[in-house]
Amino acid sequence: MTRRSAALAAVLVLAGCSGLVDRWSGREEACAILAAGEPARATVLELRDSGTTINDDPVVIFVLAVEPAAGEPFRAETRALVARLDVPQVQPGRVLPVRYDPADRTRVAIDLWECPPPKARR
Repeated sequence: MTRRSAALAAVLVLAGCSGLVDRWSGREEACAILAAGEPARATVLELRDSGTTINDDPVVIFVLAVEPAAGEPFRAETRALVARLDVPQVQPGRVLPVRYDPADRTRVAIDLWECPPPKARR
């Protein structure tokens, strides 16, 4: 294998790993919701361990009481990768900014992600 082939293989492996991390952490879905969802506030009701860690940071399941600007409040669950040092900042009782899919209120994302810009269609 040439150096160029080895470098290309390494890039492809890393790109594939990035996609897996986005799916396991909930980031992929969260970024889609954050891009098109309606803003709201949510109170953290409960945290649960998802059993997944990425780089020693937990993927947390949040149970939220979501308060949209218009309409009735509702309960929802979502998951997010939380840095270990940030876990105290997202404990029950904390109010966080979220976005939700108005067509499917089970789809909620905590506004914690720095999402890449949407890819341009060709």
